[in-house]
Amino acid sequence: MMEKVDVSNLRARNAEVVGTDAEMDKVKHSVDKLSMEVDNLDQRVNEVERFYSSKSLNQPSTSWSTSSRNNKDRERYAPSFKKLQQDASRREAAAAKRMQDLMRQFGSILRQITQHKWAWPFMQPVDVEGLGLDDYYEVIDRPMDFSTIKNQMEAKDGTGYKHVREICADVRLVFTNAMKYNDEKSDVHGMAKTLLAKFEEKWLQLLPKVIEEEKRREEEEAEAQSNMQLAKQAAHAKTARDLSNELNEVDSQVEELRDMVVKKCRKISLEEKRNIGIGLSKLRPEDLTKALEMVAKTNSKFVLRDEDLELDIDAMSESTLWRLKFFVKDALRVQGRGSSNCEENKADNRKAATKLSNNPVSKTKKDKSDALANTAKKRNKMPAP
Repeated sequence: MMEKVDVSNLRARNAEVVGTDAEMDKVKHSVDKLSMEVDNLDQRVNEVERFYSSKSLNQPSTSWSTSSRNNKDRERYAPSFKKLQQDASRREAAAAKRMQDLMRQFGSILRQITQHKWAWPFMQPVDVEGLGLDDYYEVIDRPMDFSTIKNQMEAKDGTGYKHVREICADVRLVFTNAMKYNDEKSDVHGMAKTLLAKFEEKWLQLLPKVIEEEKRREEEEAEAQSNMQLAKQAAHAKTARDLSNELNEVDSQVEELRDMVVKKCRKISLEEKRNIGIGLSKLRPEDLTKALEMVAKTNSKFVLRDEDLELDIDAMSESTLWRLKFFVKDALRVQGRGSSNCEENKADNRKAATKLSNNPVSKTKKDKSDALANTAKKRNKMPAP
């Protein structure tokens, strides 16, 4: 991955390394374009990472950089979103057709009940005003009758019953309302109780088919959700692979931009090389490590070691030298700013430095700095080419 500090600082530094205003504008334009592209890629990477870290996944969270083989496997075996939508439409249509068939079978049961000689009190809504039933709505929360049930079963505007159990519940309500409002010794109460028993007996004959349909629907929904999850993973896997390719392309563009700038730059002078070596020897241990990593990144033969460290400045590429120059300059500026704000702590710093000098880790870093300084001094004594 490219280091963002290189891209963000090119705009401020190209005035020093680019020869003409036209070349400077070209570099600025390239940097701005790359910066926008990187921001866009960062957003897409975050989206993929959020998906794979989501709790909705029934598996350990996976980074967006999942192996390309796994990604391709997901894409290969996962159905497309378009196919899933088509399957869902067909599934819903088939399920609705099966439910309509169950409702027709239920209609046969309903006809047998409504044709019974004792069904007449329940065929129409209760005439509350005509019968003077002033307390009816205080006792009955939801009135129900067979004509209302029939109308809702035949409704074509989408307000009708969606499930056979809904009809079953309303049929029960017809009889339970009558039994609730009328005294147990009344004829209406006895008629409702008898018809309810007959209805429950017939309902039990249809119930296994209803349960089978409900189980089938549950299995279909579970499979549909699994396929949708697989499709989402496949889509994000493809996005992850595409992002990886695009990020690699951005890295290549940055390298090309860096090479272009270096070609337009003047060569690093011997004085500047000497200053780089001296500056490296003055860096804090953490900044020195970053500088050495910068060198190692562009020089595969350079190995970071805790002792016998040799840094051949003359063997470095112009690109590496320019980067080191700016890095050292910035790091020393920060160090200088920090020291100027902490004059009152000099005594404590000297004590800390004395303690650190006895620390093997700090001694190792000091050895690195000394080796770099010695290398720089050796280069200064060499005659100019």
